[in-house]
Amino acid sequence: MLIWINGAFGVGKTQTAHELSRRLAASHVADPELLGFAIHKMLPASSRGDFQDRPQWRSGIVATLAQAVREAPSPVIVPMTLVDANYFDEVVGGLRDEGIDVRHFALTASVEVIHRRLRSRLASVLGRLIGADETWAMQQAERCVSALQDSRFATHLPTDGLSVDEVVEQIAHDLNLPLEHSRLGATRYQLRRVGVGIRHIRF
Repeated sequence: MLIWINGAFGVGKTQTAHELSRRLAASHVADPELLGFAIHKMLPASSRGDFQDRPQWRSGIVATLAQAVREAPSPVIVPMTLVDANYFDEVVGGLRDEGIDVRHFALTASVEVIHRRLRSRLASVLGRLIGADETWAMQQAERCVSALQDSRFATHLPTDGLSVDEVVEQIAHDLNLPLEHSRLGATRYQLRRVGVGIRHIRF
């Protein structure tokens, strides 16, 4: 099984994916951004646009994730914003054509809530200290929220007012997956949240 966690930048995909992975008996988080960054590093700076626009990223993700699912003994969890309808059909449709059992969840929230979450995440705090910010991600919120309303992006999971634990538990319930590990206490959860955030800072 492949669990694709979609949503606008800053909605909480990465934290949800890693907490879901922690609470399952066994699972594997696969980040498609890594292939995109690798493609960028092989190209001159002037050619580095949105890696999702590159056919080799889309075909590479289908091939790599299909292999990951076949070789992993447990669910593969993919946190990735993918809101272009054609790209979604190509990637998710391609995985399904490969016989992969894809379960898709789009985490939804209002633009205001997404902006608040973006301002509070570690990358934003550190970015302000070095003169960077989340302007680009902020600008994408309305586009992503609007695009994800399309029925092709079901299952929709509204997250306004929900904690990461509650989102994780809803996904597990919908998939009939038993959670083997309980919620973390407040301090341990915050430490883990910071650790996940540090590993996924992108400037």
